[in-house]
Amino acid sequence: LVVASQRLSPAMAALPLHHHQVDLQIIQNQCVLMEKDGSLHFHCCGLSTRDMLPGSVLLRTLFSEVCGTDVHLSHGRLNTVPYPVIPGHVSVGEVHTISSGTAGVVLDVEGTPIRRGDVVTFLDVIETCHNCVACLVDKQTTRCPKRRVLGITCRADASNICGLLGGWSSFIYLPPNTKIVKLPPSLPPQVFMSGGCGLPTALHAVDRASIRLMDRVVIQGSGPVGLMAALLARASGALQVIVIGAPAHRLGVIKKFDITDTINIEDCRIAAERLELVMKLTGGRLADVVIEATGRPEAVAEGMELCRDGGTYVVVGQYTNNGSVDINPHFLINQKHLTIKGCWGSDFSHFYRGVQFMAYSSHLPWDSVGRVYELKDAQEALTAVEKLEIFKALLRPQRSK
Repeated sequence: LVVASQRLSPAMAALPLHHHQVDLQIIQNQCVLMEKDGSLHFHCCGLSTRDMLPGSVLLRTLFSEVCGTDVHLSHGRLNTVPYPVIPGHVSVGEVHTISSGTAGVVLDVEGTPIRRGDVVTFLDVIETCHNCVACLVDKQTTRCPKRRVLGITCRADASNICGLLGGWSSFIYLPPNTKIVKLPPSLPPQVFMSGGCGLPTALHAVDRASIRLMDRVVIQGSGPVGLMAALLARASGALQVIVIGAPAHRLGVIKKFDITDTINIEDCRIAAERLELVMKLTGGRLADVVIEATGRPEAVAEGMELCRDGGTYVVVGQYTNNGSVDINPHFLINQKHLTIKGCWGSDFSHFYRGVQFMAYSSHLPWDSVGRVYELKDAQEALTAVEKLEIFKALLRPQRSK
């Protein structure tokens, strides 16, 4: 990491002295900026809470996730990113400052006032307009053209408190109208973050799959989205859940959650052999539902084959353009009478229910999922995630004033 440091931001230094003394609190922030070339820069700066907009909230970060999206960001695979950004689009924090403005209070989505010291999380999506064809007519808010995502498509400015728009930071600035959710007292922050961004993504995919009681479900992919999809499928009433993926240590984590039917693609490298194994595990029926969570285009044709006639195939893992794949539409779609559904992003309903699911499931062995890194070790965490050396990485900033 390249380190940049200054005592006061330029905006603060330009203020008259009395502005530093009246209704003013100075925070010392450390954050990680990612440039377009993927390089990370560690930035230290004193910032003024006076610059916060009415209705905004400042969180002291407790944990922020390092996920596959951050790997994509580091390689420039998303074409709508206004670098530099502060990565970390799913985080949990403690309310530090509330700029209530003329409204007098900031409320969470249940109408409860947000108070200093509350432990909260938030929907990373902001500025969905609810006023365009996508939102109002098509009912596809995840495709709203004005939609932005904290930690991904929000340009960062580490020298302005309103520019702390990502979780790899001591503090996170939540703009007015950000959807905030208090964590239930029974849900530890680190346990919630074990679900991370894979949780609402998988919940959306499971919703799209319309899983029925006693369905047989195959999950392609053994990463965070795959784990959450498997658990949510089981909670939705699936009779059997099979996870296909690699490496072995990831499948080992999944087995700790009593998802015992797994297929390691490093041991069973031929698609036809994996099909035969799924056929055997399902008693010759194949899967009622298959959910793709791999990010690999070649998995798509295989996933269609794993579906029974009249089954459902949900594609959620193709978040970036990794190329094309050949399929035979006669055999894999028409003759199979297959239903195929794409799944893009998530909305607040998925996020809100995800918090509830983690509270309900807090007894599960979540301590086997994540490894915690200090903020200064962001590059190490990002590399470990990219190389699949760990299941999940969390960043924990050092506590500052």
